[in-house]
Amino acid sequence: MNKLSKFCNELSNHTDIKPEIYLSPATSYRARAEFGFSKNYFTMVADKQKIYMDQSSIPHPSIQQLMPNLLSKINESEIIKKKLFQVNFRTSGTKVLATLIYHKPLEEEWIQAAKHLQSSLKNISITGRSKKQKIVIGEEDLEVLCNYGNSSFKILQNDLVFFQPNFYLYSLMIAFITKQLKNPKDLLELYCGCGGFTLPLASKFNNVFATESNRHSIRLLKESIKLNNLSNIETARLSDDETASALANERPFRRLKNIDLQSYEFSHILVDPPRAGLSDETIKLSRQFKNIAYISCNPETFLRDVIKVGRKIESIGIFDQFANTQHLEVVALLK
Repeated sequence: MNKLSKFCNELSNHTDIKPEIYLSPATSYRARAEFGFSKNYFTMVADKQKIYMDQSSIPHPSIQQLMPNLLSKINESEIIKKKLFQVNFRTSGTKVLATLIYHKPLEEEWIQAAKHLQSSLKNISITGRSKKQKIVIGEEDLEVLCNYGNSSFKILQNDLVFFQPNFYLYSLMIAFITKQLKNPKDLLELYCGCGGFTLPLASKFNNVFATESNRHSIRLLKESIKLNNLSNIETARLSDDETASALANERPFRRLKNIDLQSYEFSHILVDPPRAGLSDETIKLSRQFKNIAYISCNPETFLRDVIKVGRKIESIGIFDQFANTQHLEVVALLK
């Protein structure tokens, strides 16, 4: 039984609603990709075997085309190559961020070599990272133009924050959520990241209050809000449990200075938790909402949380973000 059939079978125990299924291309779909570096090659592990490569068919074509050229340049420089153990990529579709991660301090000779490396390649910015050290050659942040329906927005990301990995399904996830919204007023969003759903949903709600514990994500989201000239989003660096505590008025938070939570008229809550699913505090908070938008990267914890929250599935989409793997992304509206 393949992963789609397996999940649909499990889902049928919870609802009669038939899911909408969105498939990804089998190749060239990843907007971000991480590889090891060993013996002059990029590496990845598949079926417990290390694979050595100069190129991969999984990332977006802009990354694919860069990989062999970058690898050749890395291997031409002992300074760049020495103690390099990982290379991460992110793309806007044209511009690529490449992060080189080391088991050594990065000194002036590395900076000069990295500048030469970047100047010899097109449409690339390079960041070097080692323990307690980050050196940016070019631009640290990547500006991505996202189109969905007749709308578009700009979003900033970098290699320190989470962003949806599938280049083709991300906009379809946004469209699926917006299509399901009924009588939206204000939105509470937990685990907002750098604003992958905050920014496009802001036009559908009167006001949005978005929280996230990662300080890099919050910085980028605030800059993206300005970039898109949006005035109805407020943000706070709070964990899921801290957000629940703040809304219950259990204790004051300095990070909520100048934010009046009582002024919101929340009609929806959006949660996009890690694979472990929702915490007990977040489940308790979610029960206060008539409408829950749940984005899940783990169908098992999603089904567990639906039972705990005690809401019915009104609509559900299955997004096969990772073709040829066992992973699925689920987007559901719970009533």
